[in-house]
Amino acid sequence: MNTSGPAAGQGLRLIPFRGLRYVPEQVGSLAAVTSPPYDVVVRPDGLHHLESADPHNIVRLILPQAGTAAERHRQAADTLKRWLAEGVLAPDPVPALYVYEQRAGDILQRGVIGALALSPASEGVVLPHEDVMDDVVEDRADLMRAAAAHLEPLLLSYEGEGGPSGATAVIERVVERLPLLTTTTEDGVDHRLWAVTDAAERAEVQSDLSRRQALIADGHHRWATYLRLQQEQSAPGPWDFGLVLLVDTARYPLRVRAIHRLLHRLPVDEALRAVDGLFRVRPVDGPLPRALDALGAAAADGNAFLLAGDGGFHLIDRADEALLARTVRADRPAAWRTLDATVLHSALLDDVWQVPDAPEHIAYIHAAEAAVEQAERRGATAVLMHPVREGVVRDLARQGVTMPRKSTSFGPKPATGLVLRSLDLD
Repeated sequence: MNTSGPAAGQGLRLIPFRGLRYVPEQVGSLAAVTSPPYDVVVRPDGLHHLESADPHNIVRLILPQAGTAAERHRQAADTLKRWLAEGVLAPDPVPALYVYEQRAGDILQRGVIGALALSPASEGVVLPHEDVMDDVVEDRADLMRAAAAHLEPLLLSYEGEGGPSGATAVIERVVERLPLLTTTTEDGVDHRLWAVTDAAERAEVQSDLSRRQALIADGHHRWATYLRLQQEQSAPGPWDFGLVLLVDTARYPLRVRAIHRLLHRLPVDEALRAVDGLFRVRPVDGPLPRALDALGAAAADGNAFLLAGDGGFHLIDRADEALLARTVRADRPAAWRTLDATVLHSALLDDVWQVPDAPEHIAYIHAAEAAVEQAERRGATAVLMHPVREGVVRDLARQGVTMPRKSTSFGPKPATGLVLRSLDLD
């Protein structure tokens, strides 16, 4: 693994593409046809809300509904073809890189969207930091293969220099111009998109990025899908590139949040009985924000988790050292061994609770409120996590060490539906 970053010309290779975009006159509003990334839309009511927002909402492509997986993927492909034929979606006239901005309150994130040359983790150019689930990769691969399209960009971060030239400088100039589109989604986030078609500006971006190394902030399963589909091809072509949003975190730091666990078949009282004597267990006062503050304070001193689902909140911390020595792999760096996600999966899920890491047993939920609500409604256990610092994630990724799946949630995540990439056009 390359830990120091690539040499010039051996880093990120970002090329323009003819973006597929909604034709504003054909839809109710751009906001009504967008969606969060597919893995954030986990609740049926959220899916139904998006479907009812507009008959052309992008969720009908990224999360099609049908009886079988094959039918879902065929339906997405047919829907995409129909929308293209009807003029709901249309390709931009010339290839472009796209500058993308998200703004909400004190949050401002800008980056560049393009087609990024694929590379395995061993090359040290694009660094994954989480494991993936094979069934999810297989499903995404079947969908992308059927649609021959990349329907939503991954979020990748890199560390730029913030100087007077390079990709970030181009972005700062471009945002002074008239955007291709602007919309405000129902979460209050303002989105703007610009096309960069000038050859000199594109060359400036590409030259800068050719010296950079990127961290996959959000989209590990889609990146693994890109690589799988590339391996299926017998000749070079559009499958050698994947749709991404690259953000310079030296200029626009990402926010890192935890991803929580919902244990479908484990009631809270059983979870607490099992950890008695292996962790310190304490009730903490609600409401949820106050309980999360208590979790944050405990996490500053070591591994800590907040259990909910029975109407209260239970803080567990100070794990038994013998338990950790027996269950956590010793052949990994100390920073990995002490991750909350490592301890949760190795000690609690695998050993103490013996909960298989399968969809019928565990759901991964981004919002703490949703995790608690679902746990209380189903008599299940929500395990609320404290976020990991980005620096820890990046350092482990540079060592070639992946974290347990769904360990982090970087954001803001790009809205899905603002620009798509057709493999047929490229």
